Amino acid sequence: MGTTASQLGKDLLSEYQELTFLTKQEILLAHKRFSELLAKEERSLPSPRVPMEKILSLPELKSNPFKKRICHVFSTSDPKDGSLTFEDFLDLLSAFSDSATLEIKSHYAFRIFDFDDDGTLDGRDLEKLVNCLTGETEDTRLTSEEMRQLIGNILEESDIDKDGTVNLSEFQHVISRSPDFVSSFKIVL
Repeated sequence: MGTTASQLGKDLLSEYQELTFLTKQEILLAHKRFSELLAKEERSLPSPRVPMEKILSLPELKSNPFKKRICHVFSTSDPKDGSLTFEDFLDLLSAFSDSATLEIKSHYAFRIFDFDDDGTLDGRDLEKLVNCLTGETEDTRLTSEEMRQLIGNILEESDIDKDGTVNLSEFQHVISRSPDFVSSFKIVL
């Protein structure tokens, strides 16, 4: 299926450009890549969903340690099964684009790292975050003591109001001091 502007429609393409940080070419490429994940008979449906397993097969997500969380955060399905519509897929690509603002990127990073979706990063979220980053093999897993010390250090540095958790505002404050965050928080098709 060759992707052309007419398949999306000029009005819809313009609307997607206004609502995202993506260029016309990026939106068309996203549409092409999304359509390739659909079975031929699904391509004519009004709002087809691509299952999370197929999204995770994209080379751009395959090695991302947060790939499942990314799908869950951007999925509008009910219940949250990680499947994505084309608009969900555009939202994901927009948040991870070079043009997205620090505020947008840090908001979505926070949601991705908030494994229990309670609006804060507590010790359990931070432990899962560290395990995702280090890998959970015997060779890379931190000892209980190392994990406790690392989480303590993270909270000491980030938990401004000293309530034992990191909220979005505190997270954004920490991220604002990290010059590499914006350039490393990206997915490019």
